[in-house]
Amino acid sequence: MPDLLLELRSEEIPARLQRKAAGDLKKLVTDALVEAGLSYEGAREYWTPRRLTLDIRGLTARSADVREERKGPRTDANEKAIEGFLRGAGLSSIAEAQVQSDPKKGDFYVAIISKAGRAAEEIIAEVMPSIIRDFPWPKPMRWGKASAQPGSLRWVRPLQSIVCVFGTEHEETSVIPFEIAGIVASNITYGHRFHAPAAITVKRFDDYVASLEKAKVILDAERRKDIILHDARDVAFANGLELVEDEGLLEEVSGLVEWPQVLMGSFEADYLAIPSEIIRLTIKTNQKCFVTRKPGEETLSNNFILISNIEASDGGKEIIHGNGKVVRARLSDALHFWKRDQGNLPDLETLETSAKKFSLDLKKPLDQRMAKLDALNVTFHAKLGTQGERVERIRAMAAKVAFPAGADYKLVDRAVVLAKADLRTEAVGEFPELQGVMGRKYAALQGEDAVVSTAIEEHYKPQGPSDKLPQDKVAITVALADKLDTLIGFWAVDEKPTGSKDPFALRRAALGVIRIILERGVHLTLLPRIVSHMARIDMDTSSKVAADDMSRQLDLLSFFHDRLKVYLRDQGARHDLIDAVLTPETDDLRMVARRVEALTAFVSSEDGKNLLAGTKRAVQLLAAEEKKGTVVADGVSEPLLKLDAEKELFAAITKASAEASAAIEKEDFRSAMAALSTLRAPVDRFFTDVLVNDEDAAIRANRLALLRLIREATGTVADFSKIAG
Repeated sequence: MPDLLLELRSEEIPARLQRKAAGDLKKLVTDALVEAGLSYEGAREYWTPRRLTLDIRGLTARSADVREERKGPRTDANEKAIEGFLRGAGLSSIAEAQVQSDPKKGDFYVAIISKAGRAAEEIIAEVMPSIIRDFPWPKPMRWGKASAQPGSLRWVRPLQSIVCVFGTEHEETSVIPFEIAGIVASNITYGHRFHAPAAITVKRFDDYVASLEKAKVILDAERRKDIILHDARDVAFANGLELVEDEGLLEEVSGLVEWPQVLMGSFEADYLAIPSEIIRLTIKTNQKCFVTRKPGEETLSNNFILISNIEASDGGKEIIHGNGKVVRARLSDALHFWKRDQGNLPDLETLETSAKKFSLDLKKPLDQRMAKLDALNVTFHAKLGTQGERVERIRAMAAKVAFPAGADYKLVDRAVVLAKADLRTEAVGEFPELQGVMGRKYAALQGEDAVVSTAIEEHYKPQGPSDKLPQDKVAITVALADKLDTLIGFWAVDEKPTGSKDPFALRRAALGVIRIILERGVHLTLLPRIVSHMARIDMDTSSKVAADDMSRQLDLLSFFHDRLKVYLRDQGARHDLIDAVLTPETDDLRMVARRVEALTAFVSSEDGKNLLAGTKRAVQLLAAEEKKGTVVADGVSEPLLKLDAEKELFAAITKASAEASAAIEKEDFRSAMAALSTLRAPVDRFFTDVLVNDEDAAIRANRLALLRLIREATGTVADFSKIAG
């Protein structure tokens, strides 16, 4: 079976777009071929800065013949119906149709539509121009004289050549010469634009890859990454250093070069006075270079690793020199930011009101920045006021969280008022991803308590499902307060996520709250805090919460429930067990998780399975009688218990309910389940020996009341009716 080689070569494609674009090309081409009736054994995409390549193996040589029967109207239908049938079936006259009979519906027309299969070359030539023309680049461009013409080709960068070669492994391949924007597909490509600019004739994929490598182009991006990583490690090791690895940067630089050459540069050791995070980001952001350090040490060395696309005749000396000049200039700027952030602001007299509001010490640089953040009225969100107002709300929320989290409130409050201060530092202005990190460093420099400094950095955590959680109780408190303020605030002004859109990362914030509560063991009820905080936002902002505020509060609680379900299911919990313990008003998420854990163990045991079956039977029977309006006694009357089985069940329920309630008070749900498991035998015996619907109305009502006790006893732990099995 033949193979297809396709290459679209252009000027440099931005590195961030390459992987997705190659995947899009694969999907668009293979989908189009399959839709046209072809099949294939395998397809793989490749990309470099200057080309997208697709290798399709085992493609069928032609599509299959198609025979379709299309049913039409009855033979006595009106003329318009018959005309419509002819148009849809592509028939010129009704004589071309067949007549079929149905015993019930009579005679009707049928069109037999036959389509001969087509050669794969014809199909490829047909589908490719539209795929290229409509390719989903985020910001395509036009170029050259043709760009002034309507409908001219738009591509991410000027498209230069197209290779489209088709054929079997052992036969001569052929070119499928479709044309777009004046570019005709051929079997000619080009290698490295500096080292090997001559034309290369291509026959099939294997010789294409080999020819490109001779022309200083490594087609496989994963191989380029591997070369860069291992050569960088080796260069660092040879100089007594180790590479500080960065997967995101590795992905990016592999998309910047076709022939990676690893070199080492350096800068003056004086710049190491700058925090390592700033050095690393400066070198990474501006020059796409890796940093190094001495083995086993955290601080960086003054050597960096750069990746060139040119195998220079001087061993890379000029490239290293040029990169070093830029790195030094950028580090000089960074050192300037670092020093200025530790100095006094020039307008301290204008910050006194803000300093008083937040109990700030204007002798301290970070306090000055917080006062400046407030005094400038920097907007957090148009409907939620300024950053200063937000910090005040976080303080209020932190006061409600500190005790449940077991944190020292004075330290919590100090951490909160400084948590956003680094937003006004020049280092964070240059590198926003350092917010929190720089706050911690500046706080430590001005002598803050270590837990306060740590909380400033860690209150942003976790940033995702695999990110680390805050460790210290102060950091836990500030992180919870910050995330709860964000969630409640955006819910109050009706800016909650819709569908796949979540511009304020509220799903991530809710997951963060859930992870902290569950994994750090914080006993925190949400609803009272949601209610009071939403009321505060109502008073503090111009965006008034409507009269349906309670519905919004419960809606936010429901949002937490949805995130909790996802989290627990990812931990292996059954969805029915989660539903069995979760009610619309449940706001203690830690207790939900513990109940689900205990219930999981319980329903896996033999006693649990049997009690579940018996309880379900009791609840279903009771519900059926309640629906019919059958009288159920308000309570169980012992004198009306006539049989040993019902007496035994009443005694067992009384004892098990008391023990389960006592265990629940202590949050010992496993013991509560153990207490309930003693009901297994009495419930089984009750349904064997006792007829609930006795002819005596009083006895029947009393026995139904006994069933209600079963429902109430088990309901203290979970709604057994929602459990499968």
